[in-house]
Amino acid sequence: MAQTFDTIFRSGIVVNQDGVGLRDIGISNGRIAAIGNLGGASAGEMIDATGLHILPGVVDSQVHFREPGLEHKEDLESGSRSAVLGGVTAVFEMPNTKPLTTSAETLEDKVRRGRHHMHCDFAFWVGGTRDNANDVAELERLPGAAGVKVFMGSSTGDLLVEDDEGVRSILRNTRRRAAFHSEDEFRLREREGLRVPNDPSSHPVWRDEIAALKCTERLVRIARETRARIHVLHISTAEEIEFLKDHKDVASCEATPHHLTLDASQYATLGTLLQMNPPVRDARHRDGVWKGIGQGIVDVLGSDHAPHTLEEKSKPYPASPSGMTGVQTLVPIMLDHVNAGRLSIERFVDLSSHGPNRLFGMASKGRIAVGYDADLTIVDMKRRDTITNAQVGSKAGWTPYDGKIVTGWPVGTIIRGRKVMWEGEIVTLSQGEPVLFGEALPASM
Repeated sequence: MAQTFDTIFRSGIVVNQDGVGLRDIGISNGRIAAIGNLGGASAGEMIDATGLHILPGVVDSQVHFREPGLEHKEDLESGSRSAVLGGVTAVFEMPNTKPLTTSAETLEDKVRRGRHHMHCDFAFWVGGTRDNANDVAELERLPGAAGVKVFMGSSTGDLLVEDDEGVRSILRNTRRRAAFHSEDEFRLREREGLRVPNDPSSHPVWRDEIAALKCTERLVRIARETRARIHVLHISTAEEIEFLKDHKDVASCEATPHHLTLDASQYATLGTLLQMNPPVRDARHRDGVWKGIGQGIVDVLGSDHAPHTLEEKSKPYPASPSGMTGVQTLVPIMLDHVNAGRLSIERFVDLSSHGPNRLFGMASKGRIAVGYDADLTIVDMKRRDTITNAQVGSKAGWTPYDGKIVTGWPVGTIIRGRKVMWEGEIVTLSQGEPVLFGEALPASM
């Protein structure tokens, strides 16, 4: 008797644990039901994927969608719209909203706001602070929690935990992998006078590589003392890559497309649009992060999508805020690097799907495998297109890559078997759900 599926993707170039090859994918009840030659099978919908690559759904594990409290820049709907337009099927959103995501109540509020309002699936990082250090073991296991995120630099108020004892008090209590913004706040304060008014190219002079390396060295030492697992976000220096290669037992790390693509020479043309924390640095550091990609030291990609309005970004440096859009351009920028020979398509999948699955213990996501959620990012590796501000789904309405021609483009975003984006159009109403994690599964499903 012929097999019957809800949907079959025919003749796509599937990238999964078997490598790269022509395969069909059968989907039933939102999950992958079969992989291989399904020539005799029938389905409610047949989709011809000839010539297209089918990747496991891309996961962006670092985004700032600004809701609640800063919705003039972004909200959960607009940020997730930008995500699915860029081929991203799930995001982990950051806690520096208003109010901060530091309690069971504020996390539950975000999950409620996101469910069936966001276009992609989601989880939320819970901010680790001095005040909730004793509670993080419970907070990190709540529904919708990606884990605990700590800002050791580049933050203000209750989210900043700059001292060793404060970090130690949090890591003593974590059981899941905790994520860190690693810049040494004490060095940043000492060097504030190096900021040059109206000159954003002084940003990486102020927030230099020593501030990043010094903090990461402190963080690894504390992780070893407390026997904790840590994740260093947005690696931006060659020195950190060299250091972390000897500490992979406790420390994973993330690279961003902007630290792999842009360099300090572009402050002259982009100005404050290039301003990020940690900064975009000179080409030596960009090459160092690429070394981390090539040597397997970098574990995942994250966009650090952190939108601000053009009006805010046009303030003279250093009054201008740090941050840029990125969730929608992660896939096309990295596919362009694949086509340029800087990494393989398999390595891209490892960084954007398998890596988040492995590091954060995502349940039933991050692989094209039978029984997993049918989350797929479908891309045309031969399509040449131009990234423009007009395409941006984010409320911010701009990208630092405006006018950049790339080869490789997302043409379909499939989430739990539903076609959400196809050929640049959102075709299904928002039905985002919280991501499940193996270390935080609900007692009954």
